[in-house]
Amino acid sequence: MQREEMSVFFKSNKGKIIGVAVGLLFGVLVLVVGFWRSLFLAICIGIGYLIGSVYDGGSKLRMFLKKMFSNDLM
Repeated sequence: MQREEMSVFFKSNKGKIIGVAVGLLFGVLVLVVGFWRSLFLAICIGIGYLIGSVYDGGSKLRMFLKKMFSNDLM
């Protein structure tokens, strides 16, 4: 493949490539440190990501939380 073709391939399959990389990383973690410790680490990373996105101005998260905890449900 040429460089340009590879660039197009990676751009069109970005989610799949990231998903495979995350799955591979989680699989290696499970084999090395065990399932529960890997799960705990994944949860901590997720919480860190959410806190970082709020700090960066993640308005989508704020909108979601407002929608979830609003009194409009009654």
